[in-house]
Amino acid sequence: MRLGTTELLIILLVVVVIFGPTQIPKLAKMIGKSVKNLRAGMASDEDEDEPKAEKKAKKSEEPWEE
Repeated sequence: MRLGTTELLIILLVVVVIFGPTQIPKLAKMIGKSVKNLRAGMASDEDEDEPKAEKKAKKSEEPWEE
């Protein structure tokens, strides 16, 4: 199911009517922060899944710690 131009314009019009034109930038900013935090949380969760031995091996490979 694909949305056409007409459907997107109707959705945008409904959003403007419900929230008002002054609230839309605030909503977009909140959604952007939420997505950023979600990605950061997923990345940190993947880091926690690594075994500690692999983390130590990666740290010893760093050239500035010679």
